[in-house]
Amino acid sequence: MDKLAELFQFGQPKSAQQKIKGTMVIQKKNVLDLNDFNAGITDDVSELFGRGVSFQLVSTSQIDSSNGIGKLSKKAPLQNWISTHEGVLTGQTTYGVEFDWDSSFGIPGAFFITNSHHHEFFLNSLTLQVPGNGNVHFDCNSWVYPASKYNRERVFFSNRSFLPANSPPALTKLRNEELRNLRGEYDGMAETERKECDRVYDYDFYNDLGNPDKNLELSRPVLGGSEQFPYPRRGRTGRPRTKTEPASESRLALDMSLDIYVPRDERFGHLKLSDFLAYSLKSVAQFLVPELKSLFDSTPNEFDSFEDVMKLYSDGIKLPDNPILDAAKNLIPLELIKEFLTTDGQKLLKYPLPPVISNDKFAWRKDEEFARQMLAGVDPVVIQRLQSFPPRSKLDPEMYGPQISCITASHIEKNLDGLTVEQALEDNKLFILDHHDVFMPYVNRINALPTTKIYASRTILFLKKDGTLRPVAIELSLPASEGRESVRKVFTPAEEGADGALWQLAKAYVAVNDSGYHQLISHWLKTHAVTEPFVIATNRQLSVMHPVYKLLSPHFRDTMNINALARQTLINGGGILERTVFPGKYAMEMSAVAYKDWRFDEQGLPTDLLKRGMAMVDSSMSHGLKLMIEDYPYAVDGLEIWFAIVSWVKEYLSLYYQNDDAVKSDAELQAWWTEIRNVGHGDKKDETWWYSMESVEEVEKAITTIIWIASALHAALNYGQYPYAGYMPDRPTVSRRLIPEEGSHEFSELVENPDLGILRTLSNQFQTTLGIALIEILSRQSTDEVYLGQRATNEWSGDERVTKAFERFGMKLKEIEKNIRERNEDSEKLKNRCGPAQLPYTLLYPNTSDVSHKGGLTGKGIPNSVSI
Repeated sequence: MDKLAELFQFGQPKSAQQKIKGTMVIQKKNVLDLNDFNAGITDDVSELFGRGVSFQLVSTSQIDSSNGIGKLSKKAPLQNWISTHEGVLTGQTTYGVEFDWDSSFGIPGAFFITNSHHHEFFLNSLTLQVPGNGNVHFDCNSWVYPASKYNRERVFFSNRSFLPANSPPALTKLRNEELRNLRGEYDGMAETERKECDRVYDYDFYNDLGNPDKNLELSRPVLGGSEQFPYPRRGRTGRPRTKTEPASESRLALDMSLDIYVPRDERFGHLKLSDFLAYSLKSVAQFLVPELKSLFDSTPNEFDSFEDVMKLYSDGIKLPDNPILDAAKNLIPLELIKEFLTTDGQKLLKYPLPPVISNDKFAWRKDEEFARQMLAGVDPVVIQRLQSFPPRSKLDPEMYGPQISCITASHIEKNLDGLTVEQALEDNKLFILDHHDVFMPYVNRINALPTTKIYASRTILFLKKDGTLRPVAIELSLPASEGRESVRKVFTPAEEGADGALWQLAKAYVAVNDSGYHQLISHWLKTHAVTEPFVIATNRQLSVMHPVYKLLSPHFRDTMNINALARQTLINGGGILERTVFPGKYAMEMSAVAYKDWRFDEQGLPTDLLKRGMAMVDSSMSHGLKLMIEDYPYAVDGLEIWFAIVSWVKEYLSLYYQNDDAVKSDAELQAWWTEIRNVGHGDKKDETWWYSMESVEEVEKAITTIIWIASALHAALNYGQYPYAGYMPDRPTVSRRLIPEEGSHEFSELVENPDLGILRTLSNQFQTTLGIALIEILSRQSTDEVYLGQRATNEWSGDERVTKAFERFGMKLKEIEKNIRERNEDSEKLKNRCGPAQLPYTLLYPNTSDVSHKGGLTGKGIPNSVSI
């Protein structure tokens, strides 16, 4: 009987060998890169000579005493590489693989893969049919290079999640070794220049923005690591230092921009790269043609009227013969040229009409629309409630002039509907868009640049009975400079004559300031830059088996890649941002100064609203907050999104952290948070506001905030760029001259032809077309976008409790979509939802229900991550 018992375990004969059948989904390199036709041929030849792809399963229950890891299965080859054809649309190919197995091996928890081909392939997933145990799924989503490229074998873990203390002992060593590999701890990887196949995540300063070896005019300060210019860290590339400035890193040539290093799995996916390149090429073409055409204009590089601006959207222009465009085309695979020609169905060189002028060409000029966009535009995160009058600066008066604003009660009381300033303050009806202190220290330096003239600005607004805002005064200021005392001018609403022209011009200066603040600080710094350290730390310190990794990973998709491309072509010295946004070469260092005031614990929406005085605590309200402007579309929609994320994060984490001790004892989580604080945001490491990460509540707060920044906050600040700023007069990015002095020719021109005077002040044709080309790219949703409440695959978690909770999160977001549609339809009552421009606020519309994968300039949808 004893011998008979030994033959059976779990109801199966011990000696009876069975088969585990596996289904592998991959994408071959020759499908994803049509310029590399040889990849498919050479890999097929490798198969013929027995050099294929093989696998070994790793047991979760049986440990090999010789190496301390789970028992390994026999190697099994991938079947039918040559004879299996890829899918026509996706390029995905499904292969079979079979493993010998007996029940004593247990359930596989990981597998090794060896690629003996000459080329890499993208491994989507592996699904195993384990006898008596159902399916075991591995969500891989990773490039697998030839084995000769790696120091250690590639290993993948199943979709089950474990805290480190609960990890199967058979997998613990592999779990730790994989993290060491990603940190570059093997074979001195931390110090070497990165190669395409590397999977190393590490940190560096922003020391690659300048190009002093090319031209000293392109030298830029290192951001990060100093008290003067603190900054979040970026992903390390390991490129050599410049000869001119040893602290700076050398740069890639422009035509090599797409090769800038990020870990291979952080690079854009196939469809995303297709969209990005196609629209980049299209927008470059759109930019070049108006430049060429302007050579034949009576006033080259200038708009002579608003009708000239409108021609950017109404005229279709054929692509000229141009060596720059020909070179660009030669860099892009054939399939992407098809994308370039056909994706959006528009004329090749015709900008789409921005929604802000699609219903009314002149609504943007109205005071109500000017103010509404502070609540429901592309930068609705700056406006504050005015809590004392007059406004006061915190800057040194010896350097920057009087601290107290020169706006007086007499300036504004005529527009307060019969209230005094004191009454309006007491009734919480005064608000301010304050771009004074952030810009004043840079005004003289910026104005010394050849093409830019700005003011520091303050804009006071009054909340009317119908819930809309009325701008009541604008103050424009200049600090003292050599031979000139400080300047402060106040403008109040007017519709006609010189005062009317000056009021429109004053609003334009405010719009320029807000555009610059939006691009550099609200958008770039507070979403893109601050998120990257979280991406790096998550990959370095949290195993893919960790539940927090699985929760956060979709919210980091493409972030390192888009940030690297931004450093290469957008925010670099002499790059597009410096050419199109007023601070010029001071742009990025200004964002570093702004980072001094950044606090992670204030980035959540409720805290932000309270800090800006836009809400107050009120337990009787649904979210515990009362908005000071009831019809504040960004805040109303945002709070619903925020608390939906809160509920999802709490429910998810409760499945793994039953108490605070579980948080304190989580070695990976503690290492993750320590690295974020001390390295990723190392210039802030001594701040006392960091969470101690010793309670479940603190983990919930931190992760909710990270998801909010990466998804909803970024969506609110990014995807409205073209709908609003696609029409330059609404959101100009440059002002080229100061307000003309009364009695001057320029002043007479402004009074006689206000439109021409404003156009001569704002962005010229070059700046406008380049700026529009840029934001058309940045505002487009990718065709492979994954929205909040969606996942790229349904098998991302092996825990049914998790998938059920995620379904509830998705349903809540779809309910929010319905609420947003209903609010937008109630524009008679909620006037700020659409405003004079009749542009419904949809920037925080989740789009969870959309599975069409159409992409485009939709002006709605919350992608999971900072991906463009």
